[in-house]
Amino acid sequence: MIATQDPCAQPTLLHPDDAMVQLLEQVEATEDSEVVELSHSIGRVLAEDLASGLDLPPFNNSAMDGYAMRFADLTPNKSETTLTLVGSSFAGHPYSGKVTANTCIRIMTGAPVPQGYDTVQMQEKAVTNGEEITITHPDKHGANVRYRGEELTAGTKVLFKGTQIRAAEMGVLATIGISKVRVKRVIKVAFFSTGDELRPVGTELAPGQIYDSNRYSIKGLMAKANVEWIDLGVIEDDKEAIRAAFRDAAECADMVITSGGVSVGDADYTKQILSEEGQITFWRLAIKPGKPFAFGKLGKAVFCGLPGNPVSSMVTFYKLVWPILNKMQGLPHKTPLTYQAKLLTPIRKHPGRVEYQRGVLTQNTQGELEVSTTGGQGSGMLTSMSIANCFINLAQFQGDTEAGSMVTVEPFNHVLT
Repeated sequence: MIATQDPCAQPTLLHPDDAMVQLLEQVEATEDSEVVELSHSIGRVLAEDLASGLDLPPFNNSAMDGYAMRFADLTPNKSETTLTLVGSSFAGHPYSGKVTANTCIRIMTGAPVPQGYDTVQMQEKAVTNGEEITITHPDKHGANVRYRGEELTAGTKVLFKGTQIRAAEMGVLATIGISKVRVKRVIKVAFFSTGDELRPVGTELAPGQIYDSNRYSIKGLMAKANVEWIDLGVIEDDKEAIRAAFRDAAECADMVITSGGVSVGDADYTKQILSEEGQITFWRLAIKPGKPFAFGKLGKAVFCGLPGNPVSSMVTFYKLVWPILNKMQGLPHKTPLTYQAKLLTPIRKHPGRVEYQRGVLTQNTQGELEVSTTGGQGSGMLTSMSIANCFINLAQFQGDTEAGSMVTVEPFNHVLT
């Protein structure tokens, strides 16, 4: 649901829910695809529906180690029956003998159940005496037998276009014998930081300089996005240098991400150059941290300008950029799962912006969810993102919240872990 704007709110600040609608409306999923080996498909998105070419299971097989028999041979009104052992069936080595009355075979989990036998009893409920096997009667006909096609039959669609291939999907595809899959092509993302104060990690800092941490945190997030990362480094606070970087990035990437330079400072040129070289959809959000977030187009590329403060950069990537990348890859938009938790520490908040405070979510001995803040919530305190395992989501016009209140928490998913 799109949040309504309060008349007291700053009119130039866009609610993040409204921003998300605009973001997704202006981004298209790629239709380009390629065929890759199944072993290289993890994280990729299927570009077509896939059907099974065989039944699953492909043959009747045993659900456990034990003895296969004919249910009709079990003596009525008794709890046990003695049968003659005539052979065995192991995985990959099925029984090939004749099935006759009052006989059984030793069978292992996953091994084929020969035609003629219809029931399996676990080995713990059988007593052996040479070739004589006394079996405690199973509960019913067909006990412990997995029947051919009971999971799915040949021709059944198993996975659908737009499905992201994870470990389970790789296993499913291998189970039905698919060795190559057609997937959406990898999205290319170009990234650079701006700022005269930024220095590469490993160099000496002069007075007033800091290390460029944002390229590392965003690169870490990108590593989980299954994209091709194009690192353009640090660009100085110079209009023409930024312009040249924009043009280079737009030529080689589907998305261009910058960090810094989208505020209103005298040396914040990113927004100005974007308006000259491309187009700006919006650039100020009612969100904390992360108000100076810019979105637009740069040639054919989508543009996302992240704030320079490191926490703001990560929060806006998580909340805004990640859904864009998902849609570009052909994945459906999913609203993050949230829960209610008891607040253990008081929260101070000024009404006006949606806040994502960093929290530590735990479960007490009664099984109840509890959350505390990580302490200081400044947008430059990147350690708060390292300590936290969730966001504490605070509504736009919410004020202070006392300890003991119930609050909405959003656990970090795989994007931040």
